[in-house]
Amino acid sequence: MLILSRKLNEQIVIGDQIVITVVAIRGGNVRLGIDAPTEVPVHRQEVYEALCKQEGRAGALGGKASHSGSRASSGGEEK
Repeated sequence: MLILSRKLNEQIVIGDQIVITVVAIRGGNVRLGIDAPTEVPVHRQEVYEALCKQEGRAGALGGKASHSGSRASSGGEEK
């Protein structure tokens, strides 16, 4: 696992198409903005595991989450 430190408004770039931005830090919570192509699934861990369980497959991430389901719009959160 790669561990990086970032401050407010700083970014992390993954490959050529994914950018993660620290958009807010409040107490113990960090809010991240993720800019990725729509074909790249992005989920919170608990949502990913629920989707895996629903599909009857193991939800072990192993650092490489992969699921071809829906994703939240850029302005909202998954429910």
